[in-house]
Amino acid sequence: MAQSNGRIRVTSFDVAEKAGVSQSTVSRALAGSSAITEPTRAKVMQAAEELGYVVDERAARLRRGKTGTLAVVIIGRPEEAASDINPFYFSLMGSVCAAAGAQGYETLVSFQSEEGKFFGKYQERGQADGVIVIGTTMNEAAWEYFRDLSADGRPVAFWSSPYDELEWVRSDNYEGGMIAAKELLAAGCSNLVHIGALDSPQQQFRERYEGFAEALSKAGATSELIEVDPKMDREQQGHDAIKRLIAQGTSFDGLFVACDSIALGALEELNAQGISVPKQCSLVGFDGIRAGQHSNPPLTSIEPDFDVAGAMLVRTVLGEGDQNERRVPVRLLHRGSVRRG
Repeated sequence: MAQSNGRIRVTSFDVAEKAGVSQSTVSRALAGSSAITEPTRAKVMQAAEELGYVVDERAARLRRGKTGTLAVVIIGRPEEAASDINPFYFSLMGSVCAAAGAQGYETLVSFQSEEGKFFGKYQERGQADGVIVIGTTMNEAAWEYFRDLSADGRPVAFWSSPYDELEWVRSDNYEGGMIAAKELLAAGCSNLVHIGALDSPQQQFRERYEGFAEALSKAGATSELIEVDPKMDREQQGHDAIKRLIAQGTSFDGLFVACDSIALGALEELNAQGISVPKQCSLVGFDGIRAGQHSNPPLTSIEPDFDVAGAMLVRTVLGEGDQNERRVPVRLLHRGSVRRG
């Protein structure tokens, strides 16, 4: 047994001696090699357990040319602090890290927003086996950088994406829009408005609107569209959209907002304008962010299955994804901003 810093360290040679086999047999047995018989494997496993031997998975992966780590890059808007990034991405990041851990991988997280300082060549540095990119699509330079990185054949997976040719995973945005429409119609809303964007690199916004409009059309209903100002941050967009909606004199009693961060700004403005939610106006967001639990009233939202999202992104970057299954299922998260009964 080797000694390091005063501690006894059990090695595979110690396991081999106790089990009465060669060190190479121990290595193959613990790696699950089919060349090792089950009785021999059981003998090796018992010896390892009795000696307290633990396989150094990271060292084993490095010997096989793998790091056992996945890089997670979170893109923010230029000059945006990490603390100001849409909280949806923090929930998604947590799910990715959990899914990576379930596959035996560690995660390396990086927040990137400034042009000229983007970095994704983790494989070349021997830091990670692949890169998962999530974050705002409003940072065009960042997405161009990581698109070019992916084009060189590196394993890169993306949450959503302004570019369809990339290895992306997205919420089932169309279905989510339909769910929102049905919820507002069931609440008795007749003057419906969507706050979002159609001509935007954020394809999820267009998909959510299309699902919303399709469900309304099938029900014989229509809606107004208030497009957000892309130069504003999300909560400002919500405040501004409500102010414009009121200024133009449009009647409304039901709002579907393209994402929760915008919806929270809209909700604050409705409260400031003395419009009671949900009594006078029902409101549905999209993303299921935890901050919606604490708004006044708590925000009803369309929530993607975060566990599935994280698992799909990890499988995709590891080359195990199914091209026919890129959409994450969504569900209605009813809180309190939609009338019931």
